This record gives sequence, C-alpha cells and structure tokens, in this order.
Amino acid sequence: MSSAVRSLLFVPGDSPRKMEKGMTSGADALIVDLEDSVGANNKAGARVTAAAFLKETIPQATRPRIYVRVNALDTGLTDDDLDAVVGAKPDGILLPKAEGGASVTHLDAKITAREARAGIDEGHLKILALATETAAALFQAGTYGGSSPRLEGLTWGAEDLSAALGTETNRDAHGEFTEPFRFARTLCIAGAAAAGIPAMDTVYVDFRNDAGLRRECEEARRDGFTSKFAIHPAQIVIINDVFTPSPEAIAAAEGVIAAFAAQPGAGVVAIGGVMYDVPHLKRAQRLLSRARR
Repeated sequence: MSSAVRSLLFVPGDSPRKMEKGMTSGADALIVDLEDSVGANNKAGARVTAAAFLKETIPQATRPRIYVRVNALDTGLTDDDLDAVVGAKPDGILLPKAEGGASVTHLDAKITAREARAGIDEGHLKILALATETAAALFQAGTYGGSSPRLEGLTWGAEDLSAALGTETNRDAHGEFTEPFRFARTLCIAGAAAAGIPAMDTVYVDFRNDAGLRRECEEARRDGFTSKFAIHPAQIVIINDVFTPSPEAIAAAEGVIAAFAAQPGAGVVAIGGVMYDVPHLKRAQRLLSRARR
C-alpha cells in the first residue's frame, strides 16, 4: 500500500447511500464491507449492491482507493464474494480473520483464478490482512513475509478477538486497550515490519469522542502505524491530520538527512547537541517519502 494512504473508511456493502457518502468523506480508501456490517440474510443482496457500486466508481479518474472486505475463509462465503466483485476491478481485498501467511497465499490463489477468468492482469488486486481477530492468528503474526506479492498492509482488530478470548471488555475505564489487546497491537506492528509492509491501526469505535480519537491516532503514529481505519466519515478529518507529516516534522527530517549528506559515510552526526545515527536517518527518509506522496 502506498504510504500516502492515511485513512480507510468502512462502508456497508448493502447501503448505496453510505457508500456514496464515503466517496465524499475525504478518506484515502474505502472498505466496502461484505462481512460484519451485513446481516446473514442479506449477504447475496449486498454482493449485487457492492458490485454495482464498484462498476460505477472504479472507472472514475478521481476517487479514493477501494477495497472489499470479504467474509472469512472458513465461512464458505468467500468464493461467492470474490465471484461478485473481482470482475469490477477493485484495488484490493481485505481478508478478515487471517491466520498467517498461509491464509494470504490461499486468498491469492482464489483471486488469481478470478483475474484470469475476468481478463484482468494478474496481480491487479492487492490484499490487506486483518491479522489478530482469532487466538490462533496471534501465533502466526510473524509469518506474512513472502506469502504473496499482493500483500500490501497488515492491520489488527480488537472486537472479534475479544469474543475469541472471552474477555469482558477490550478497554479499561480510561478507554485504553487492556493488556491482551495491546499485545495483539504490538504483534501487528512487528509482523508488518517483518514482512516489509505498512502497519495500519484498528478502528476507534467511540466515533463522537474526537479527543480520544486524536490521542489514539497520535499514539499509533508514534508507535509505527502509518494509517488508521474509521467507522464514521466524521473521523476522517482527524485521522488525515494526524497521519499527514507536519511542517515541523518535515523540517526536522530534512535536517537529519542534510547532516548525513554533509558527512558522507558517517555513522553518527550531531545536530544541536543531539546525536543521530543511521536508524534516525532511515526514519527521516521514510517520513519525507510519505510527505511527498
């Protein structure tokens, strides 16, 4: 995934109104959802509605990236989801309840077959993986590297994991994630880094709490996430603001890069009495790359 993607908004695949509203939300990407936000009795109808939306919007010159969240591989619904949407050429598929690289490889094979039947160039559709929604998935977080050239991002989830673990809640009285979920969050960051792909932060469900959302976005950016999912269009402004490098951050990164450029081959440079080494240089380069995009 391009590091230009800061915000990803879930929109129900059975609601044309919400999908259209998502197009004007300012989100960098939409996730057309065929999974959790669609009731069991409306799965077939949602596929038709989502496919119609994709066929109308994908050809537009100016649009956000558009992914489809299909139902999990163990539900028996994934093939029907893919049959409905792959031909419309979305930018990618979000795989829920992924359990390591093997599940991504499995999804890759399914997409490849459908791309061939639809006359779509192989590899057009990318994959995002939701990597922490089951207990078993936690033990597979480090296995995504090399699983598929389609894989372009890793994210995590706390709601399904809460049900899987049998916890009473996933946040404490202050709104902070409890330890099992902070552990899952850390595994997502480490798993994404090991695979060489971006880590994307999970949703903030208290969508009327702007201060809480901003705080969680800032903590996510600090810890290595490059973007965040949203459940409401009102969250997009804050997410985009926090994940857009500030002028101050850009200036600081440029200073680090300039200092190393002035001392070719140096492993450490001093700026204003503070020592900076090669990891600082790499972080500065990543930030400027994100800012340019």
